[in-house]
Amino acid sequence: MSEQAATVREYDLFTPEAMASPDAFLHRVRAESPLAWLPRLDAYLLTRYADVSAALRDRRMESADMSRTLQCLTPAEQEELAPIRRSIEMWMGHTVPADHVRFQKLLKRYFTPAMVDRLRPRVREFTHELLGAVAPKGQMDVVHDLAYPLPANVIAEMLGMPVSDREQLQAWSRDIIPVFGDGDVQQLRVAQRSIVEMEDYLRVIAAERRRRPGEDVLSTFMAAEAEGVVTEDEAVANCVLLLFAGHETTANLIANGLVLLFENPGQMTRLRENPDLMPLAVEEMLRCDGPVGVIGRVTTEPVDLAGHPVPAGKHVYLALMAANRDPAVFADPDVVDIGRERSRVLSFGMGTYYCLGAALARMETDECLRILLDRCPDLRPAYRTPDRQPSMPIGHRLGSLPVAF
Repeated sequence: MSEQAATVREYDLFTPEAMASPDAFLHRVRAESPLAWLPRLDAYLLTRYADVSAALRDRRMESADMSRTLQCLTPAEQEELAPIRRSIEMWMGHTVPADHVRFQKLLKRYFTPAMVDRLRPRVREFTHELLGAVAPKGQMDVVHDLAYPLPANVIAEMLGMPVSDREQLQAWSRDIIPVFGDGDVQQLRVAQRSIVEMEDYLRVIAAERRRRPGEDVLSTFMAAEAEGVVTEDEAVANCVLLLFAGHETTANLIANGLVLLFENPGQMTRLRENPDLMPLAVEEMLRCDGPVGVIGRVTTEPVDLAGHPVPAGKHVYLALMAANRDPAVFADPDVVDIGRERSRVLSFGMGTYYCLGAALARMETDECLRILLDRCPDLRPAYRTPDRQPSMPIGHRLGSLPVAF
């Protein structure tokens, strides 16, 4: 690291400054050292839009193995948590590119713009049902009562899950969150138990789909299994991922987006007066406080990053949240403007690993917030400060979002 230290500045993402104000901290990093070194994480960090965009499209940089956290555990702990590692290593987006593309080809038809539009009426029905359940109270926790169950219901229906089981699926999914961050051993044990339980649950439904195929994702996987394209283990593991990622991302976007509107009342008023701005508003929410702040990559060959040579085998964090606020690309990047001209935000990635469910997440957020603002004209926050919980390696997620109406 001696040669690298001479040209690339070192930073600590776990300082009070970075954890309290991640956007401001990343602004400083981007200005001082476009390629930063994170010694505590043994990884590099990219923050400029041009560099992050190029890295997302660079085939010499593969999706980082999420099981890396497990490598830091003791041998005994690693053996105990072997099932969770086996599952992660089969997840689409977290495996080798050839396997990722193989799974993506199978599922792409479920996430086309035409298919997403066909789901709009169902998303509206779910949203009205969820709001109807809390309407008599005049208050709710947006995270738990709306933002999570809405996309969870949608993705569960796409997978062919019974309505009666969806609360259990959400509970399992919440247990899995530590896998995507810096969960401790006990949290990973809980996550592993839930993943194993979910896989066992899905195997029962998969067996039924072999006998009686439907129009759902599991039926597609079972047909592909019969042709030797996927194994049952791969199918089940990727359905676990879809159940989690299919609603976690959208839930974060809905909740973060609503907080942005609360914090910018002029923009809230503007949106209420002109609901047709909602698609642009969703893009601005993605840009200002997207559902995923940072993603990981690993260099498979030597690459040049921000003008610096980086050898193969190095972990690199791509700060999407910093790239989306790069003043070289976005005028007044820290100003929330729901009428901002649409530009290519990086919140869903680019290239091979572009998020398969990006169009679905945008549509669900659009419909959910459109209905929420229409049904609740006096919607207001019922908190002093947002319940922002730090996420690994930098950024946050909302643990709760109480509102009144």
